[in-house]
Amino acid sequence: MADEPERPESDEDDFDDDEEGPPEPAVNVEISGLSVFTHHGVDDAERVVGQRLVFDLSFELREADATVTDRVEDTVDYADASQQVYLIAQERSYRTLERLCSVIADRLLDRYGAESVTVRAAKPEPPMPFAVDEVAVEVWKGRSG
Repeated sequence: MADEPERPESDEDDFDDDEEGPPEPAVNVEISGLSVFTHHGVDDAERVVGQRLVFDLSFELREADATVTDRVEDTVDYADASQQVYLIAQERSYRTLERLCSVIADRLLDRYGAESVTVRAAKPEPPMPFAVDEVAVEVWKGRSG
């Protein structure tokens, strides 16, 4: 009979005796492929004619009470987050995806109290003379302190 390999120590055993238990789980909430018709772009024609943008959102939650309560009020509401992106994309026209993503990230960070938010916006059919699948910008924002 061969010796069994030594079992690696578990991270669960690494909390102090003063703590009340293992640390709260971190939760990542993602929304992918949110398609919104918008009027953003460098050229005036892009802003007049409009185009489809595809958004991917990611929220890092240090404390997600929904892991215990099973209540949507205790996490990021996917429908509300999607609605916020839609509203921001319709409120005004930006020349750069960087600015649009930054404004979205700020609102989502404030609204949901997440540790960090990542917003990615892609133009599936960019108006340029080269064949590309898409162009995209990703902005990450986190809480300070």
